Amino acid sequence: MTSLPWLDPDQLWFPPAEDALVDPDGLLALGGDLSPERLMLAYRNGIFPWFSDDQPILWWSPNPRCVLYPSRIHVSRSLRRTLNQHRFHVSADRCFGRIIRLCASTRAEGTWITDDMMAAYGELHKRGVAHSIEVWNHNHELAGGMYGLAIGRCFFGESMFSLETNASKVLMVHLANQLEEWGYQIMDCQVESSHLLTMGAKTIPRAEFLSILRACIDRKPDQSDWNLSWRWPGPEVQ
Repeated sequence: MTSLPWLDPDQLWFPPAEDALVDPDGLLALGGDLSPERLMLAYRNGIFPWFSDDQPILWWSPNPRCVLYPSRIHVSRSLRRTLNQHRFHVSADRCFGRIIRLCASTRAEGTWITDDMMAAYGELHKRGVAHSIEVWNHNHELAGGMYGLAIGRCFFGESMFSLETNASKVLMVHLANQLEEWGYQIMDCQVESSHLLTMGAKTIPRAEFLSILRACIDRKPDQSDWNLSWRWPGPEVQ
């Protein structure tokens, strides 16, 4: 059995992502902490934490990696009709804490978003690295949301929820187009799902993903102020 490195909280490092296990896919290391510095180092190197309350911190870098290129977001005919109705409004960073709590509580299969994870990403939000994206209905109620990290020209999606039909899809369209306007090159989706694939996401080899990170992670985007100004250009439905 292959032994995994146990990270010391007092030493800030990770093994190369290429050393991750094949089974379970992408498991790289255990232990360490969820300090902002370690989380930033992890994401910059294609690594993310994913664990339950009864486990040590587990660090992953799966192969292949699910990604979405902002310019290639897919809008189906039915989603286009929803967007044309302008039923939803999309914003950013209005209620990060509420979004991350809903990402945790709305998952029927359980969640990895522990209290410690909420606190850690909340600190990254205070530092301007982690962001929330909110979807509001006409009654100004939350219909969906997502949180993730923006580092360089890369956006790392962490979790998403939807309380109304198509709310998360509308979010993805707005976010992808806004990221494209700002010069972001990639949206990391970590592992594939049927929902993400229908939106245009694809899986690529980990080596290709790491190459994209190396090329983009230190490049500043065209805008760092997370004001979502992009709007769906379709006509209003009469």
